[in-house]
Amino acid sequence: MLRRRPAVAGMFYEASRERLLNQIRSCFLSDVGPGYLPTTPIPHGEARTPFLISPHAGYMYSGPVAAHGYGRLTNYRRPEGIIVVGPNHYGVGTEVSLYPGGVWSTPLGDVRVDESLNRELMEASDIFYMDETSHTMEHSIEVQLPFLQYLLGEISFAPICILDQSLETCRSVGEAVAEVVEGRDILLIASTDFTHYEPHKTVLEKDSKALEKIVKLDVDGLYRVNEEYNITMCGYGAVAVVLTAARLLGYRRVAVLKQATSGDTSGDYGSVVGYASCILELAE
Repeated sequence: MLRRRPAVAGMFYEASRERLLNQIRSCFLSDVGPGYLPTTPIPHGEARTPFLISPHAGYMYSGPVAAHGYGRLTNYRRPEGIIVVGPNHYGVGTEVSLYPGGVWSTPLGDVRVDESLNRELMEASDIFYMDETSHTMEHSIEVQLPFLQYLLGEISFAPICILDQSLETCRSVGEAVAEVVEGRDILLIASTDFTHYEPHKTVLEKDSKALEKIVKLDVDGLYRVNEEYNITMCGYGAVAVVLTAARLLGYRRVAVLKQATSGDTSGDYGSVVGYASCILELAE
């Protein structure tokens, strides 16, 4: 069986099960986090499953921000499937890649790759490739999994790693995702950090411009302000995928649950990275 070993356990998050569980709990209870522990495994709520935008830095920096989005999942139906979209930081592999099958291992256990969702995505568009290489060292998708395991227990998911974050490509991916997700309770997650390595105040100001476009589901506007203001989002294409799918599927209510920087968790405000947790809800 194909098995992806964790690439950043022991660096971005704790490498042992008990330490990782405690680290996730501390993210929820942090002053920067939501300040509560969600019920686990999450109950079956009434509202349709939302979409999320979530950061992917080390948990000691961005984990409390990510906890805002994940904590809100307790208000919604338990997802019947999960798709996580992240950028390819390493420049290897194919332009838009799905992991072929098997499992991804984390300190909390194995997460099965949803081969059924993979097939549906491949049938929806020829833009996808089946490719292990793109995923081997990439952390942007991996760091979402322990939060999902903590909240949901045993899960399966389809990982989409995007090397080509051009507007045209990400729109096409978003359209294919929308076709597969339509009418179903699929949790769709875009993994991104925002502005990198600038002073805290500057990062908040820049990232606010991107978030203004995100809450309006304005994909063109997001690309425009990123270029105009040099907003160094690493996963802007992943966000474009989710915004495109959201517009097509009627997810009109978008809220920024938390905006912060690594300075808020580390105490060093001189050169920081920006994070945000956003939720997109279906307008019913």
